[in-house]
Amino acid sequence: MDRNIMATGAFLLALTIAIGAFGAHGLKQLISGSSLETFETGVRYMMYHGFGILILGIVPGLSSKTRKAVFWLFIVGILLFSGSIFLLSLNSVLPFDAGTIGFITPVGGLLFIIGWVLLGYGIIKLSKQ
Repeated sequence: MDRNIMATGAFLLALTIAIGAFGAHGLKQLISGSSLETFETGVRYMMYHGFGILILGIVPGLSSKTRKAVFWLFIVGILLFSGSIFLLSLNSVLPFDAGTIGFITPVGGLLFIIGWVLLGYGIIKLSKQ
């Protein structure tokens, strides 16, 4: 068990709930329905990967190298994927054009995929030991 990773996951989940509440209650009057749906997608993926980080902290026997790599893939994935989606959904109220950063959203998604594959591979390696 890695307490630091688990604590990070828990704090990230708390932040996700706060961001989701802000979206649900604070943005309804400011952005369009489709932009709100986009914002909710960012919240949903942030929540999934917050749980992923929490789980990562309790997988027994996973190498520290794999654990650390998956952790950072998920963290950077959240920043790039969810962060860019939040900005893109708020584009109509931002003082700059967030559309210019839209290209980083799929990069964040790719990091999520790589992180899950690496975690799966690390778990498979456990069962063969």
